[in-house]
Amino acid sequence: MNVSRWRIAALTAVIAGISLAVLYYTFDATTLTALTRFHPVSLLGVLLVIAAGMYFDAARLIRLCAVAGYRVSMAAATRVVFGNYFLALLTPGASGGAMIQVLFLKRAGIPTGTATVVVLARTILSIFFLLVCLPFVFYFDPQILPWFDRQGVVRIALFLLGLAIVGMLLLRSRISDRLAVVTLKRLPIRWRFRLMKVYRDMRGALGLIAASPLQVLRAFLESALSLLSLYAMVPLLFAGMGASLDWLLVMGRMIFINLLLYFAPTPGGAGVAEGLFINSYRGMASLGTVGVAALGWRMFAEYLPACVGGYFTVKVFGRSFLGKEKPRPEGETK
Repeated sequence: MNVSRWRIAALTAVIAGISLAVLYYTFDATTLTALTRFHPVSLLGVLLVIAAGMYFDAARLIRLCAVAGYRVSMAAATRVVFGNYFLALLTPGASGGAMIQVLFLKRAGIPTGTATVVVLARTILSIFFLLVCLPFVFYFDPQILPWFDRQGVVRIALFLLGLAIVGMLLLRSRISDRLAVVTLKRLPIRWRFRLMKVYRDMRGALGLIAASPLQVLRAFLESALSLLSLYAMVPLLFAGMGASLDWLLVMGRMIFINLLLYFAPTPGGAGVAEGLFINSYRGMASLGTVGVAALGWRMFAEYLPACVGGYFTVKVFGRSFLGKEKPRPEGETK
């Protein structure tokens, strides 16, 4: 596949426009104050937690590949992690992230089918961790959904978690095969093969998870450490601007925001992420401080890793991946 340069240019323009809009609608007397008194130590802390998040993400990928019977180096796993940020930012719903991960793993010597299963298992572990945290988030922060009472939102979270567990158990049973056959027969032919592939990949990913419970449990813990490290940059950004916030509430809202972003229709969640962030924290700090934190979070959490991922993508697959030139068959020279 190729990523055209106009798409990168268009996304850059969209990101710039969204950033300017955030500054315009959140700018107040505290904005300049927040920027001028930002403490450099907090910036160092942000970079450290990003490095920790990327390390644990790569370590999780290495462990899942090992469960599948393949060895992947830390360097190769790191390229996969950063590559995911790059193409996820360029495609609606972050759909390209999974594709580039498979391409990087294939380059590392893992067959396409196995790479697809590993990437899907990686995503399942991340979403499942967020779902496990959700009941606690709603319990300790009932204002996150103020139109529901605390017991109501906790029940909703427990229902979603239970639904996910039942769904995974069902997909591992023979009943799911029968249901899949009956369902697919009722669908148009053009959809059957696509949905059957998704179904097979899901069963393969869950089979990988069930193949080595102890190793997958360690991968799950690495998922937790990776995500929590990355979310920790937000309270660090607020602290650097002198805002005294409850870290537990800040981290809980980051869990909720990032769970919602899995379903954002825009490339890399652009626009949706900023809106969710500002709406979640505007009651905790001044609007000007929240706007600066929103832009800092997006820059460090998405745009910086995406730039690194773009570098790795061009280095591994060549400039033809960006549509500069047509890919040549192997062995053909200029």
